[in-house]
Amino acid sequence: MKIRIQGNSIRLRLSQSEVEAFAEKGRVEDHIQFGAAPEESLVYVLERANIRQLGASYDANQIKVFVPAETGAVWTSSDQVGMDGEMDLGGGSTLRILVEKDFKCLTERAGEDESDNFPNPNVSC
Repeated sequence: MKIRIQGNSIRLRLSQSEVEAFAEKGRVEDHIQFGAAPEESLVYVLERANIRQLGASYDANQIKVFVPAETGAVWTSSDQVGMDGEMDLGGGSTLRILVEKDFKCLTERAGEDESDNFPNPNVSC
């Protein structure tokens, strides 16, 4: 699973096996290690929840993105590419949330393993 954070937005991109795992288990996670100790890592999670719209939380070096169960079921069992929404943070601020299936790039990039990514529906840029 890839994570992209920019300003007040977060985007997760999932490979085919990660989408399958999410469909089966309702949860996938990954992490990035910044040091040897466990507390020196950032864990990011996509989790199915009994909610009405996409949401997110941050606590103890863990980012969780929550997906409504029905929305997630439709996404995992169809050609739908992504799910997106905005979470009201109060005080006029919002967090934009986007969860997508990760497609293979149209041109190969050195050092990138895209063998588990979804086939790209485009033939050119």
